[in-house]
Amino acid sequence: MIAGIGVDIVKIDRIKTAVDKWGERFMDRVFTEDEKKYSLSKYNPYPHLAARFAYKEALVKALGTGFRMGIKWRDIELIRNENGKPEAKLNGTVKELADRKNIKNVMVSVSHDTDYAIAYVTIING
Repeated sequence: MIAGIGVDIVKIDRIKTAVDKWGERFMDRVFTEDEKKYSLSKYNPYPHLAARFAYKEALVKALGTGFRMGIKWRDIELIRNENGKPEAKLNGTVKELADRKNIKNVMVSVSHDTDYAIAYVTIING
C-alpha cells in the first residue's frame, strides 16, 4: 500500500551558490561521502548534487515529517544500483522511522536539465 508520496524541484544554481558560499561545510552537512564522490566525478557536478538535494526533500515530504524528529540530511542517501537506476538508502533516524512505519520500499525517480533538478518519491508499507 502507498504510504506517502513526495516531489521536490530545485534550481541547480541554488545548489551551486550554496557550494560556492559555504563549500565543504554545506557539502558535509547535506551529502554523504558517496554522493559527493559520485557528483564531483562529473564534468558539471551541480545537476547531480541538486537531484540528490531534491530527493532528500521529496523523501521527508513522503514521510510527512520534514527535517524534524532528529532527521539529518545525511540520513537520506541516493545510490545507484548496478544498472545505474537511482535507489534510496536510509540511515540513522530515517531508517529507524521507516522500520517503525513498516516501510518496505522507497521508490525514487530523479531528473535534471539545464536549470532544474526534480525528484519524486513513493513509499510503500506493508
